[in-house]
Parts: sequence; structure tokens; C-alpha cells
Amino acid sequence: MVRKQWKDLNPRTRGLIVGAGVIDGIAKIAALVDLLQRPPEQIRGSKRAWAISIVLVNSIGALPAAYFLLGRRAPVGVVPA
Repeated sequence: MVRKQWKDLNPRTRGLIVGAGVIDGIAKIAALVDLLQRPPEQIRGSKRAWAISIVLVNSIGALPAAYFLLGRRAPVGVVPA
């Protein structure tokens, strides 16, 4: 099987790859900013473990989404909708 190189891809495919990378990068930055600003008692698990996972795991956006959906707790006194 011959592997395609970047120059062999059509412009639409290149654009999709770059766009997915940008979206993944933005999601990781947003998750890290939220993680840094949130007090430890509002995080499920270790802040350090979440940060390392978000930065090092190649997740295609899945790990930042998991953090936002599962890793955060509601602030004390706030009832989730």
C-alpha cells in the first residue's frame, strides 16, 4: 500500500485536516483555561491528571469534551439545569 503524502491530497482534504486540527487545538485551550480557573473542589479527579491528559493525549477533541461533560462539578449552591 502506497502512503499518500500531503502534496498528494486534494485541497478539500487538506482543508478538513487543518480545520480539525484547529478545532482540536481550540478545544484543548478552552479546557485548560477552564481547568486552571476552576477551584479543585469543582473538579472530579486530579487537576494535574486532567491537564496532563488534555495536553498529551491525541484525542481529536474527545478528551476536552469529556472534561467539560464529566470532569467538572457544579459550584456549591448552584443547581444544575
